[in-house]
Amino acid sequence: MLISGRGSNMRALVQGGREARRAFEVAAVLSDRPAAPGLALARELGVPARAIIPDANDRTAYEEALATAIDEHTPTLIALAGFMRILSASFVGRYAGRIMNIHPSLLPKYPGLHTHRHALEAHDAEHGATVHFVTEELDGGPPIIQARLEVRPEDDEQSLAARVLALEHRIYPLAVGWYCQGRLRYAEGRAWLDGRALSTPVQYDAI
Repeated sequence: MLISGRGSNMRALVQGGREARRAFEVAAVLSDRPAAPGLALARELGVPARAIIPDANDRTAYEEALATAIDEHTPTLIALAGFMRILSASFVGRYAGRIMNIHPSLLPKYPGLHTHRHALEAHDAEHGATVHFVTEELDGGPPIIQARLEVRPEDDEQSLAARVLALEHRIYPLAVGWYCQGRLRYAEGRAWLDGRALSTPVQYDAI
């Protein structure tokens, strides 16, 4: 897993992977920020964790160091969770079809940052989170699963973010579990679940 912050989705995946019905284990947690609270949390959970410190002047060297650290664990999947660096096309290509991300919006709405603010400013009736495969396009890879909620009149950015985060913790372990069970794959630029190309993401409330 690659993180930059608190690691709440990382915790959800570690705990989800330890449940009997899951078919995955978080092998390691890497961060671009040495002070990321998620590193300490990962160690408390018994998962190896360390920072790979970026060189502001050499993105290629940083991504090579990151790839070396990843490859030490020969992972089936790389899961991004609040990793605040944009990965290059060459890095994404190196792990094509094996990188997944969770994003706090109903993609394709609101890629990038400040998604909750955008939803409130647009007076959206609903908001949510999306798990998707990572491609060269920022937050533009094929979506896998979404969870939705109703935006309340009293919501502000903080309350909306907290409610969406709770949904993230539910859908990310599901998607990772599907992948590691062999049910989910990336091919032909699309997400495939149980042998069927997803024309729209799975909706969590329909499971």
